Amino acid sequence: MADLQNDVPTTTEVGQDDWLPDDPFPAERDFPAESGFPADSGGGLLERAHALLAEHPVADGYSGLPRALGPLPWYDLELGETAVDTDVPRLREGHVGALFWSLQVPAGDRAVGATLEQLDLARRVVEAHPEGLRMVRTAGQIIDARHCGRVAVVLGPASAAAVDDSLGILRVLHSLGLRVLSLAGAAWAGEDGLTRFGEEVVREMNRLGVLADLSGAPEATLARVLALSKTPVLCTRSAAAAVRPHPANLSDETLVLLGEHRGLCMVPLTADQTGPTVPDVADHLDHVRVVAGPECVALSGTYDSGAAHPRDLADTSCYPRLIAELLRRGWSETELSLLTWGNVQRALRSADFTARATQHRREPNQPRPTETE
Repeated sequence: MADLQNDVPTTTEVGQDDWLPDDPFPAERDFPAESGFPADSGGGLLERAHALLAEHPVADGYSGLPRALGPLPWYDLELGETAVDTDVPRLREGHVGALFWSLQVPAGDRAVGATLEQLDLARRVVEAHPEGLRMVRTAGQIIDARHCGRVAVVLGPASAAAVDDSLGILRVLHSLGLRVLSLAGAAWAGEDGLTRFGEEVVREMNRLGVLADLSGAPEATLARVLALSKTPVLCTRSAAAAVRPHPANLSDETLVLLGEHRGLCMVPLTADQTGPTVPDVADHLDHVRVVAGPECVALSGTYDSGAAHPRDLADTSCYPRLIAELLRRGWSETELSLLTWGNVQRALRSADFTARATQHRREPNQPRPTETE
């Protein structure tokens, strides 16, 4: 497998792998009013779901697979691995086209080192399964991986502790492939919003093309990041608090704000946050679609994270069951294509374009918290 370091685009040259081809999933206005599927009768919903996902696969916003694989003495994801919720056969059965791999580790003195170890493990796992997985950095590379029959692996989110209050470490992590950083738990992103150093972190993330994950962050931080960031933000594990109260779920006021800034609420498939059944999950998706808008809702399997999952959504092969339920509720092909694939692609494309433009105008800097507080 080629070294991904050689594929990193510079500020003055865009390599072929980084160039974005024509988007096969245009904006909603370009879709026909009708879904193109025949009217459902009886058991046809699942078949329609498979057909739709074959055209618009799932971009899964959160997977704990690297940590789940760490303790295993041996595994083969291409053949199939029953010890985890995710393997290549089940990813293909569930029509998963892209997967965000969490590099989050428990907070502690070794946060930086432990994150680097997780990143190294993730790279080794992908390199060991070249027929099924491909490490990617950009939205264009995700499309390339899909065209080659591979599941695209995007690195992130990582914990805020991994940057150790250093923009230099953030830049190193990005050079190694990091695309999403969680701000929850950071001393510079608290109940009162961002400190001045926190604002510098967000600006540098925009310059690099690293997306902010605000799941679990205080609402004041979320509001400030939304106002400051030039790219969409993600809430990788957030459902609707109005449907099911949970500390990590978002209020309607926050969902409205997220929608106004075209951020993504990535609804997790976990029983504690969304409920124990497929219709419970669909209720959250319905609510976020109405409150934030169809361009602001996406999916987060949260598989291999230790969380319990709703019935009939036990692993990554089960996405067609959820899509069939949404078809039953009247979701259009346009809305479903945005939910599964289009919204995540938009967020990544926005980050890619903003980073290219910003790197021409702004040099990296290196403030420390003591210099900006």
